[in-house]
Amino acid sequence: MPQDILNSNFFELFGLPVSYDVDLNKVQQHYMALQKQVHPDKFASASDQEKRLSMQHTSWINEAQATLKDPVLRALYLLKLKDLDINFDNETTMDAAFLMHQLEMRERLEDIRQKDTKHEGDPLAELETLAKEVKTSGEEMMAGFNNSYQAGELDDAREWVRKLQFMQKAKKEINTLIADIEDALM
Repeated sequence: MPQDILNSNFFELFGLPVSYDVDLNKVQQHYMALQKQVHPDKFASASDQEKRLSMQHTSWINEAQATLKDPVLRALYLLKLKDLDINFDNETTMDAAFLMHQLEMRERLEDIRQKDTKHEGDPLAELETLAKEVKTSGEEMMAGFNNSYQAGELDDAREWVRKLQFMQKAKKEINTLIADIEDALM
């Protein structure tokens, strides 16, 4: 069993350069290869120490994969590698225009939710439109983060992560509402 797994950062572990742009297919390929090496089933008849180490390695690999696949977690991890942590409970964006846009988006979601309960219009079509807007905004924010990070403008990169976190939350809310409406239609 490789000993250096727990001492490597997530990018090293998956054989990737330390960068916001990651090849998700490579992440999945490396994940599968690493799991084959350390999965607890492979150590079923091993010593207790080897079993414990296998569990630690598996947990570290799972955390690494989840982090690298998620755009917000990956950005946060990159900042952490630069000794910067963000606590979303205590930090939020101060960009007034962005916050206003978020409020408007929440109002649109609530309007769509109300239309669905009153059976007015096509809430799914409206949600799809909103989902596309959120996706586009999220992509712009990921690019903004990447550009700021690469330029060494870490305060700007932190700001992009804060905004990206809002977009990710909105995306989840939209997907949940879509699922709720689809379930109600069945």
